[in-house]
Amino acid sequence: MSGLMTPAIVAFGTGFATGLSLIIAIGAQNTFVLRQGLMRRHIFAVALFCATSDALLISAGVGGISLFIAEFAGRHSTLLFGLGGLWLIFYGVLRLLDAIRGEGRIAHANKAQTGVIPTLAFTAVLTFCNPHVYLDTVVLIGAVSLQFEALNKLYYGLGAAISSFVFFFSLAYGARFLAPYMESSNAWRILDAGIAIVMFALALSMLRAGGLI
Repeated sequence: MSGLMTPAIVAFGTGFATGLSLIIAIGAQNTFVLRQGLMRRHIFAVALFCATSDALLISAGVGGISLFIAEFAGRHSTLLFGLGGLWLIFYGVLRLLDAIRGEGRIAHANKAQTGVIPTLAFTAVLTFCNPHVYLDTVVLIGAVSLQFEALNKLYYGLGAAISSFVFFFSLAYGARFLAPYMESSNAWRILDAGIAIVMFALALSMLRAGGLI
């Protein structure tokens, strides 16, 4: 019985480790989830949206669409990475302005609540306008799945999808432990300035990947 279970466990573990290793890198989506967690704004909805989005893209990759996505990205890389880079610059500017104004305090944020629909719309843009999301979840995870067959491929995809749920919910709700240290405007200035720097660096890498600079 244990011998029959081993391939499934290996496939699930490989999917979980692969998904987690790709998603844990600092990116626009991750920093947004962290910021929402710190501000205690729509934490469950944002984490669920990000995790579900990843799971759907992973399913597409494991299901065999990875080759099509890779070909499409190759043909339109300049446009995709150009738009993604511009959006990250815009998001970085927003965070830079917050850092300059020093209005990111939790107390201030709670006075100006944003509705869940606009928040999820913003999350969707951060998620689906980033070409690296497709390359990571669909192409790379899809490519690794080729080593598995039948049910083991399903276990692999399940492991990768679950890693997204574990990561995003841990990040969103784990941010609450940092909340007591983020009550001052200076702490938020540092956080927003750091996010802005990360966004500008990611935008630069995207523009380079698209051959625009």
